[in-house]
Amino acid sequence: MAVKLERPILMGGIGLSLGLWLLQSLQHSASEFGQMMLFSLALGSAGLWWWKQQGTEPLQLSPPPESLNQDLVEKAIAQTQALIQRLATETATQDSRLEALQQQTEQLKTHLQRTNLNIALVGNKGVGKTALLQRLQSDWLTQQSQTLSLTEVSATDLNSPIPNLTTADVVLFVTGGDLTDPEFKILSGLVANYHRVILVWNKQDQYLVGDQPVILQQLKTTLTGVLSSDDIIAIAASPNPVKVRQHQEDGTVQEWLEAQSPILDLLTKHLDFIVSQEQQALVLATTYREALGLRQEAKEIVNQLRREQALPLIEQYQWIAAAATVANPVPALDMLATAAVNAQLVMDLGAIYQQKFSLQQGQEVATTISTQMLKLGFVEISTQTLTSLLKSNTVTFIAGSLVQGVSAAYLTRIAGLSLIEYFQAQDIQLEAPENPSLNWDNLKKTLQTVFQQNQQASLLQSFVTQAINYFTVQFKPKQTVESSVS
Repeated sequence: MAVKLERPILMGGIGLSLGLWLLQSLQHSASEFGQMMLFSLALGSAGLWWWKQQGTEPLQLSPPPESLNQDLVEKAIAQTQALIQRLATETATQDSRLEALQQQTEQLKTHLQRTNLNIALVGNKGVGKTALLQRLQSDWLTQQSQTLSLTEVSATDLNSPIPNLTTADVVLFVTGGDLTDPEFKILSGLVANYHRVILVWNKQDQYLVGDQPVILQQLKTTLTGVLSSDDIIAIAASPNPVKVRQHQEDGTVQEWLEAQSPILDLLTKHLDFIVSQEQQALVLATTYREALGLRQEAKEIVNQLRREQALPLIEQYQWIAAAATVANPVPALDMLATAAVNAQLVMDLGAIYQQKFSLQQGQEVATTISTQMLKLGFVEISTQTLTSLLKSNTVTFIAGSLVQGVSAAYLTRIAGLSLIEYFQAQDIQLEAPENPSLNWDNLKKTLQTVFQQNQQASLLQSFVTQAINYFTVQFKPKQTVESSVS
């Protein structure tokens, strides 16, 4: 592979490290690496907990969003249009997906004029969504003068933090009793995303009459600050039949099961009020979500395109770092050469993600990443792990300097992948910042996550195989030694 040396920072950094090595080699030989220490990463575990006790303090989540208005929604649509247009211009080739998003965005303003409303029923399995849907369709929907649609969301959709309910104007969140922690988080997320939510406690008939108001009040207490108490309603869509016993004059007793009428009046009256009085607000909120959703889709498409450009760049720089490290047998100079490579990598990746880093900023970011890797123990862990894998390879055993080279390549790869993940998590701006700044706490967390993900045995073995192939081609006359004897 052709080594990329036209970058001034690479030439300066690698050249400086080579010069210092030559100077030091005249005085004394390089010292060997000391004894490596294992770095243990402890993983915590958490389980689901249930809200089953009266007086349990509600979870502290973000407060409900502020009210939307026409100007705010139209501004969001305009921003989404401008962003998708810029992203379409930025990409090297025309992407049909972005063109489709542009067309959808242009249609959003017409959505503000619609009069039909969409109502979705969500909830976990067994809470009675289907029975409620059928009752509403037969007893309530047929009496409405405006166009309404009722749909049921399958229970599997609740596995995600917020179900895909972008186009639902009203959400009936059905539960069978007190809320679990996951249900509470989903419901709160829906409210924060400008959904009009009604909590429907179904199957109240399965509880004792004296317990029903207690449970209802507990739900209202749990959702204080999230939902209005008027939006928390108890119903029985399909109540169980009641056993009736009748004593006859001849002393015999007759028993039978008597069907009960659904208890839906409070819910249907509340729905009547919402669809008649809040239609404009509902449409505004849904259109706003659609605009944000299209913006997110555009971001995902562009991130994919940018990632496809960034990954080959990382692979190129990781082998440059490896070659620079092999050329410098002094560990301190290895870090100097690797830092020079990583600084240029920061600048080139920043250019792909519209982050214009200066030379000084690139050096600062690379230095901070290297420091964090040392503090977190990544250097020791990766060197020891890769050494073990290289020694166990049946094809060849790599000499000490090449072990350091493989480790440098691996850490450069981790740094590059971490920057990709960090950049992709950021909001895409209409104008690229001239002096971008990084959130070091978030970058540190990203480094830890990416490092852990790439510690899988299969990924490490694959990387070692690539490294052996690379060094076999680049250094076979000088750096390959005889096969090890098991």
